[in-house]
Amino acid sequence: MPGMRTLCHVAALISALAVVPDIYAQGPLERVFPDRFAHWTASSTLMKVKPVEEEYNVLIEAGVVDVMERTYSNGSQQLGVVLYQLRDPSSAYSVYTYLSQPQQRGRGQALFQVGNFVVLSLGTQEFEEADRRSLAESIGKHADATPLPPIRMYLPDEGRVGGTERYALGPIGFRAAAAALDRADFASLADQTGFASSAEAMFARYRTGKDEAVLLLLDYPTPQLAEQHLRHLELALPQSAREAGTPIERKGSLLAIVLSPSSAHYAKSLRDAVNYETQVTWNEPSATATDPPWATVIARIFIGTGVFMVAAVVLGIAFGGLRVVTKILLPGKVFDRPERMEILQLGLSGKRIDPSDFY
Repeated sequence: MPGMRTLCHVAALISALAVVPDIYAQGPLERVFPDRFAHWTASSTLMKVKPVEEEYNVLIEAGVVDVMERTYSNGSQQLGVVLYQLRDPSSAYSVYTYLSQPQQRGRGQALFQVGNFVVLSLGTQEFEEADRRSLAESIGKHADATPLPPIRMYLPDEGRVGGTERYALGPIGFRAAAAALDRADFASLADQTGFASSAEAMFARYRTGKDEAVLLLLDYPTPQLAEQHLRHLELALPQSAREAGTPIERKGSLLAIVLSPSSAHYAKSLRDAVNYETQVTWNEPSATATDPPWATVIARIFIGTGVFMVAAVVLGIAFGGLRVVTKILLPGKVFDRPERMEILQLGLSGKRIDPSDFY
């Protein structure tokens, strides 16, 4: 019976994920899996799973935290849900694009990303959109809401073949993406891409009429790193690409390479269509000029001068008055004491001058 064959196929897909202990660090997936969503109810306990070797290596490189599977039922229908937990949404996006192969996905399979989680469902029938939204909403309560990597927005929209986007954060993911897009001869570029310098790689296939190519974007933290790795990549290009004159174009910290284009004209049009612009921002603190009118400035100058003049007069009178009062009340005791007063004398007469005669 067709239904029985489909169920057996799903069971085989789920059982292909072997249950293994202690493969990943223990994560909080026990709390993420809902007991029920939409019309589906959990019908099994959680099982830790290990994917096949190639997928396992990509997951480890991307930063997998845990992978677990649980079975749900809706009446006679069965649904297996595999949940991949990654360290952040960028890592999850890398795994999501790696697993995203529409041409190999059966009718009852669905794949989607929720923050730092990637969800793979294996069922006996089409996964309804309402069910997907319900499951995503439940998982989203535990997900990291950090934005996805911006490099995916640099890809041109025109001519892009849906489902061929591949995002890589390391050489293993890079080689897997190149092979998936039939560009395995460019896999050697992975060693010169500079993933140790926090490089990010984005692939996508393009097809317009008879023209076809794969666009590779490489994003670096700084333009200096992009320029440095550009030279390394030029030397690492396959011989056929160098003979064909495959250029590597740099825009700021982004490198664009068109892999095996059907024509040089089509390659140039793809590079020119990359949605990337550099912007220089002046981030020094600034202030708006608020100088007062000249009349106000002059008035303040006169007022300030007058205040200083009044202060000088008041202080002069206070000092002089204190001296006079002291001399009246304590003559020769504080100021002008004879023993402290000396006058230079020329000696023109024999009479010695008495300083007290001056007061």
